[in-house]
Amino acid sequence: MASNICQALGRGVSRSKQRAVRWMRKAAENGNARACLNLAARMYTDLPYAREVGHVEEAAGAATSAGVTESHDVPPAVLAGVLHWERKGCVTGQHDPFHVLGDFRREALVGGKYCHNEGCEVEGLLKEFKVCPQCKTARYCGAACQIQDWTTGGHKATCGTCAYFPKAV
Repeated sequence: MASNICQALGRGVSRSKQRAVRWMRKAAENGNARACLNLAARMYTDLPYAREVGHVEEAAGAATSAGVTESHDVPPAVLAGVLHWERKGCVTGQHDPFHVLGDFRREALVGGKYCHNEGCEVEGLLKEFKVCPQCKTARYCGAACQIQDWTTGGHKATCGTCAYFPKAV
């Protein structure tokens, strides 16, 4: 099993999302396209530790020079890092980095049912949903849904696990 998944699950090692993201970055630096795109997606959606671990200093001016920062609700420095990892992950020619970035933006703007509480029907933009303060991955439309999911929905049992890793692009 990959090191970042083992760290996130706590299989054979102590569970640590931060170390899991660091292992993901190591894989991305070594040219693993899937790790690059996963890291970019995690940074764009502000999942735990991704923005800190995935930050790339030398890419800071890339997004602003490309003129893509205006239409995104992501800070320019983060967007530059996202583009850096997308470019690195798209080297095989299967994906265009700006197309993938557009997909991230469309997903964030279209809205959907992001509330982790299964019975909730509230739809909205990803940024409108509050993140669980403990695991920082499950999102809720409000305190009532978070309390209900914690007590009866099973989030208490899974909070802190890596059940919320995004799928590869």
